[in-house]
Order: sequence, then C-alpha cells, then structure tokens
Amino acid sequence: MTQLNELTLAQARDAIAARTVSAVELTQAHVDAVEKARSLGAFVTETPERALAMAKASDARIASGDAGPLEGLPLGIKDLYATRDVHTQACSHILDGFKPAYESTVTGQLWRDGAVMLGKLNMDEFAMGSSNETSFYGPVASPWTPPNWSKEQARAALAGDKKGLLVPGGSSGGSASAVAAHLCLAATASDTGGSIRQPAAFTGTVGIKPTYGRCSRWGMVAFASSLDQAGPIARTVRDCAIMLRSMAGFDPKDTTSVDAPVPDYEKAVGGSVKGLKIGIPKEYRVEGMSEEIDALWRQGMDWLRAAGAEIVDISLPHTKYALPAYYIVAPAEASSNLARYDGVRYGLRAPGRDISDMYEQTRAAGFGPEVRRRIMIGTYVLSAGYYDAYYVRAQKIRTLIRQDFEAAFHAGVDAILTPATPSPAFGIGEKTSADPVEMYLNDVFTVTVNMAGLPGLAVPAGLSRDGLPLGLQLIGRPFGEETLFSVAQIVEDAAGRVRLPEPWWT
Repeated sequence: MTQLNELTLAQARDAIAARTVSAVELTQAHVDAVEKARSLGAFVTETPERALAMAKASDARIASGDAGPLEGLPLGIKDLYATRDVHTQACSHILDGFKPAYESTVTGQLWRDGAVMLGKLNMDEFAMGSSNETSFYGPVASPWTPPNWSKEQARAALAGDKKGLLVPGGSSGGSASAVAAHLCLAATASDTGGSIRQPAAFTGTVGIKPTYGRCSRWGMVAFASSLDQAGPIARTVRDCAIMLRSMAGFDPKDTTSVDAPVPDYEKAVGGSVKGLKIGIPKEYRVEGMSEEIDALWRQGMDWLRAAGAEIVDISLPHTKYALPAYYIVAPAEASSNLARYDGVRYGLRAPGRDISDMYEQTRAAGFGPEVRRRIMIGTYVLSAGYYDAYYVRAQKIRTLIRQDFEAAFHAGVDAILTPATPSPAFGIGEKTSADPVEMYLNDVFTVTVNMAGLPGLAVPAGLSRDGLPLGLQLIGRPFGEETLFSVAQIVEDAAGRVRLPEPWWT
C-alpha cells in the first residue's frame, strides 16, 4: 500500500477531491515524515500545529464545496520567503529571531489556494551557494546515498556526522532534499543563477525557474534583484505545473512583476512536441564535461526527435563570458541589498564602542564567510575607478547574452536543450576548499538563463554510473513555460521517474 507521503502532488490533490483521504490525514503523514528525517537537516523550522490547523480548515472548505486548487496539500517553504509570525531568516545569523508581520506574495497565493505549510526549509545563507553548506544552521544532506555507502557511515550520519554524505545542491538544497525524501509534496524555491535547477538535477526532482517577472519577488529576501526569481521544486513535471500556476501572477507591490495572464500550465503537460525546433548550443559542450553527461544530452536529443521534434544546432557565442559576468553582477547587487542589515532595526545586534563599530561588529558576526566574500567583491566592482571596468562591462556582456538567445528564437527555435549540471552531486565538504571558483563552476550551464531573464527547467533524465541522478535543462522563450512543460514531459516519460534507494535517515 502506498504511504500518503509517497503520493505526488497531483495524486494527493485527486485523492482529496475524491474524499478518499482527508487533508488532516495527509498532513499528519507528512508531519510524521518530517520528524523522522531531521538528520537530513532539510527543515530549519517545523510548524506542525499550524499545519494541522490549516489542514482542518481545508477539510471544512472541502466539505462546503469551497476547495481551492491546492486545498489541503502540505508544502515546504524556503526560508527566503517571508511567512507571517514564522521564522524568516534566509538561514543567516544576522536575521536572528526575525519573524515578519507580513506574508510574501507567493506564499500568500499558496495559502489563498488552500495549501498547508509544514515549515521553513534550509538554504544557503542569503541564497549564496551551490551546495547548501553555507547555511548558519548547518549543511543539508541529500537523501541519495554516496557510492559504496556503508552501514557504519549511515550510523555516523544519524548521529549527526554529515561528512561523506552528498550535497543536495544549492541554494535551494532544503527544498530539493525535502521533496526528494517525500517530506513534503512540493516546495517553494528561488533561482538567482541556477538555485532551483541545479538542486533539482542533483536530487532527481523537477524544478522550474520561470521568466523574470512571472512570480512576484515581494516578501522574498533579496540577493540580486535583477536575477532573483521564485519557482517550485516538485517530484514530477505535472506537479511543477500545478505549483507554478498558484505561485505566478501580477503583483503591483513588485515593480518588476509583469502584468500578463497566468495560463493553466497543467494543460500543457503531455502536449505534442511534433514540429517544435529544439536548439542544441555548441558552446555548452564545455571542456572537461564528462562522457556520461554528454551521452545523457545525446539521449535527450534522441527522445525528443522520436517524439517528432526537430533537433537543430545553434550558437550562443557569448556563453563563455556568462559565468564571470554573473559573478560581477550578482555580488554587486548583493552588496547593495545586504547593506540594510546593520543591527539597528531587526535581527542580530553586536555591541560596539560607537555606531560605526556596532555596524562592523554586527556584520562581521552575522554574515558567514561566503556572504562576506560576495559583499566584498560587490563593493569592489562598484567602487570608484572599477565601476566602468567591471560592472558596466558585465552589464554589456549580459545584453549580448540576451541577444544571443533572441537571435536563436527569432530563427525559429522553440526551446533549447542542454545539460543541467557538469556532474552528479558531490560530497559534503568536497568542494568547500580555499578556491571558491571550483564551487562557482557548478553554475556554468544555468547562469545564462538568469542573465537573459528566460525560463529554465531541470528534469531528471537518468542515473550516473554510480547510481546518482542526472538532469537535463530546457530553456524557453520569455513566458514560454508552457512549451517547457510539454517538452519536459517527453523527457520524463522516456527516462522514467528515478527512484530513491531505501531511506537511510530513519
């Protein structure tokens, strides 16, 4: 018999609609699963009482015929989203104790549609990271086990020693780990340079970064405002489509929000791709890419070709400049956004001799090493004498990257297929070396999408030779999410859903 927490979001929605399970029963099953999986470190705050109260209210609405599209479905919320009276700290010590008196637009829309909040999910501090190791609350472990996993390692992990476990990717590692481990039906996430798609690829889940402006950023803790975008991580393409419909929409409180109708994305799932042109950019065949990633990419082309799509070679010539340009633009915006955390109004305050010393002591104590590194980079590239040489030049490269995509789409390409990551998941501690560039290279396939403001989706496409998930990425036209859902479903159907090994964390 299938456990309630093993249902997909769509299956759970249909079961609640058919009255074969109640929202309270479904929520209780997930509350129990969360409690048993604390060794993963996926949740930083659990809200079981609130979840069960929301589920009870959902059952009442269902009984009265007033159910919403997500009625009674338990979700996890990334700690980047403001949730009224509930821990919202972007997993940073500098926001210690902060519980907002307001709700983010995205989470407010989820509650409007009947969803249930299980708690807040771990993440890299201020969304700065690719492995979920920079969180003040400690690293998140992937539910997938490393090759040659031993019972001794399992016992050590359960005792709190995460060394040797796999990272779930970042910054939305808590979201990806929780969804993959069946702790929640789906989760909110955010993507600044790949922070939805990379964790999804590492954990065998599906994640979509929508077009910039499709989801409101109001009430999200800012990292890089021109790059940040909200999106979901779920276990299937259909589940992502269901989630995105509730998360998306115009918000007058967000000046970058686009006033455009929100389609019923679920209708696109399973749609025909016959006649679609799928672009294959030669620049994504990077030096050092493993054979198995290249083979997976070719397999994806074969699946889409068999479904009636036309595979065409394209060029995105400025791709090689995307990563260095991103790591100028993003830290520059971060240094500006994070200037507000000074110990005066909220969060941590460290004592000092005077106001300037208090600022310095608070920021030194409150920010972790990676956040401090990016603030310093950002301050440097915005400083007098360097602004034109670095920041302005990076913005010009950003324009050229966007124009590359525009030329491909103008030539008739409907979507672009690439690898999602250059490798499978790596071990906790494996890349947190003295050279941060090694970690930054994980974003090599994903940052172009954010720089151009396009939608991108990661879908599981197979397993590595060591039995770890590998994903493919689909890039679409602006507001072309429906096409991505149609194409991604072909990949999901052909590859089959990846299955976790027996849970070690219980």
